[in-house]
This record gives sequence, structure tokens and C-alpha cells, in this order.
Amino acid sequence: MITVLFFAKYKEELQTERLQLDWQQDWRTLGDVRDHLARRGAPWTILEDSTLMCALNEEMCSLNTPVKAGDEVVFFPMVTGG
Repeated sequence: MITVLFFAKYKEELQTERLQLDWQQDWRTLGDVRDHLARRGAPWTILEDSTLMCALNEEMCSLNTPVKAGDEVVFFPMVTGG
């Protein structure tokens, strides 16, 4: 099992804050999890957004970060300010 949280525009667009996904043996990186979700089609393709940021177990990371069963993944947009 893996927990996926969505913040800000992703939470709004997907109309969900949290998913529990059964672990897939072919998931190696956070990008694999993101790609799995994006393959669901619209509106999930929003996760292919170039401003997507991510965290793994409360630590900022990249889509190349290794992931394992039991992890908590967070997807959120880049924060901008003025």
C-alpha cells in the first residue's frame, strides 16, 4: 500500500485529497507512481504538469526518487509569490 496526497490545484482538479493505492511491483520511482495515475486519463493528466512538485515521507524530492511500499507521496504545484 502507498498513500498519495494532493494539495492545492491538484486536490481541487482531482476532487480528492488522498488515495490509498495497492503497491505495484513495477513502481521504482515517484515518477512511476505519477505516470500510473496520469494514465487514468482526464483529469489525472494534470499530474503531468511541468510545475509539479513532490515530497516523499515529508521530504522534498524529485520524480526520480525511489519509492517503496508504505511510503507517503505528496504532489503539489510550485509555489509562486510576488
